[in-house]
Order: sequence, then structure tokens, then C-alpha cells
Amino acid sequence: MKAALTSRDALLTYAIIAMTAVIAYRFPAFITPSSLANTFNDTAPLMILVIGQMIVILTKCIDLSVAATLALTGMVAALMDGAGVPLALVIPAAIALGAMLGMVNGLLVWRVGIPSIVVTLGTMTIYRGVIFLMTDGKWVNAHEMSDAFKALPRLHVLGLPVMSWVAIAVIAIFAVIMTRTVLGRSFYAVGGNPHAAVYAGIDVGRTQFAAFSISGALAGLVGYLWVSRYAVAYVDVAGGFELDVVAACVIGGISIAGGIGGVRGAILGCIFLGIIKNALPVIGVSPFWQMAISGTAIVLAVAVNALQNRPKGRLILKTTETGARA
Repeated sequence: MKAALTSRDALLTYAIIAMTAVIAYRFPAFITPSSLANTFNDTAPLMILVIGQMIVILTKCIDLSVAATLALTGMVAALMDGAGVPLALVIPAAIALGAMLGMVNGLLVWRVGIPSIVVTLGTMTIYRGVIFLMTDGKWVNAHEMSDAFKALPRLHVLGLPVMSWVAIAVIAIFAVIMTRTVLGRSFYAVGGNPHAAVYAGIDVGRTQFAAFSISGALAGLVGYLWVSRYAVAYVDVAGGFELDVVAACVIGGISIAGGIGGVRGAILGCIFLGIIKNALPVIGVSPFWQMAISGTAIVLAVAVNALQNRPKGRLILKTTETGARA
């Protein structure tokens, strides 16, 4: 019982409650059901992307191209809609394109052996460059999109927009995958101990490839949701959003070293950032303070991760360089 109350997820929950209470004291309207629902809906794209990023990080990799993948798939979805393609085909096409872009990252990491941070920094630039080449830098605006294309994420079902329900569905599906399937356990095994994973018959490279593919597919889904909700597509859509995605993972207890973390912690990290970005401007907190708060939370989260993962006990025997030569 004590461990549950002092766990990483519990401490983050307490921080969220405390921050919400302080904001509610200054601005009581923030805790009304409609306001909280709006905050959740605004955070929904981040939640979906964080699930994919969490899986990649669990395998000792990182995907910095998620926002660029979002932008490219969103632009393709908008262009398909403008060409008269039915929405029932646009959404699967965006997801499939995102998965293929993720596969490019996965293949370069798996088959070529390039570090994931280098691969995804490169593809991040390439994907945005492709958008510019496709459109000559032009925007696709609301009047060039069909009503059905723009309406779906805003459609309310049982009091919540479809975008929120999509996020809830993704969270529920991957909560089961990560805890109840062989694939989910493989992600943890590869990140926790790659050598032991090989002895257990798990293909490390193939598992990392699967992680990047899932991340890309989810980014493709968000690409449609983002562009249709805001009714605009252009080269710099979601510019810098990949940093928020990584930050939410780190704050939620996903270890950059791999193998540690879960869906619940990742979503709590999203909620923490969502409250900062949605509530603090309402109570007059400077954007610079918002950045400082977010940065401080990231540093503290990394410090806590490092302390939790530090080996317990004293090191009795230590091999020195001199001793090794002797």
C-alpha cells in the first residue's frame, strides 16, 4: 500500500492535483466539466503521439520525426480531400503513409545500424522538405477542405469530441498490448536487456522496426486529426511538437535508457503538460514562466529516473585502468 502511494505515477498524480487546485483557486472556471473536457481534447493529439514515442523509447531508441510525419501525412490528407477522395479512404491512407514513414526510420536503424537520434533528425528535415516540394510552400486552408473532412474531429459523441474518443481508444488498446501481448513484452525486453532478449529468441532489430512503424502510424492518424481540426495544412504544422512529446514521456517516467515505463505514466505526463499549456495562460502566467516550469519538470523527472535506476548497495571491488593492465 505504501509503495503504491509513493510510486512515480502516484507522485505525478499528486503534482497534477496540486497544480489544478492552485489554478482553480485563481480561476475557478477551469475545473468546470466543460473546461476540463476542452483541456483533455486539446491534449488528445499529444497523448496519441506519446504512446508511439513511449514504445520507441522503451526499445532504447527515440523518434524525433513524429511532428514532421504528422505534418506530411496531414498535408497529404488535405490534398486527397481537395482532390475529392472520400474521407473513408483519406484516414486509412494517412495512417498507412505514417506507418511507411516510420518503417523508413526503423529500417535505417535496424538494417543500416544508424543511431535512432541521427536517423530521425535527418528524416525530420526530409519529411518537411517533401511537404515544401509537394506544395511549393503553399498552404491548404479551410475553404479548400470539405465540410466532412473538417467536421469529424469536432463531432460530439456522449459529450466528448471524436478526437477525445480516438485518444481514449488508442490509450485503451495500447494499455492491453503493452501488458498482455508478446509484442508488448518484447518492447520491454529489448530495452531492458537486449542481450538477454536475444537469448530469449527476440529479434532486437525487428522489434525496434515494429516500434518505429507503430509510432509512424499513430503520427499519421494525428496528422489527419490535427489538420482537420485546425483546418489548415502547411510546411511548419506542429513545428517543435516533437519536443513536447519527448518531454511528456520523460515526465511520465519513461526511461530514456529504455525498458522502464508504462502507458499510465506517459498519459499522466501528457496531462501535466496539458494543464501547463492550457491553464497557466488563463491565470496570466508569462509564456517564459511556462517554459521554465516545463523545463524544470523535465530536469526533475530525469533526475528522479536516474536516482531510481541507480544500483543499490556499495561497490566493493572496482577495476581500475592500472589494475586492468596489471
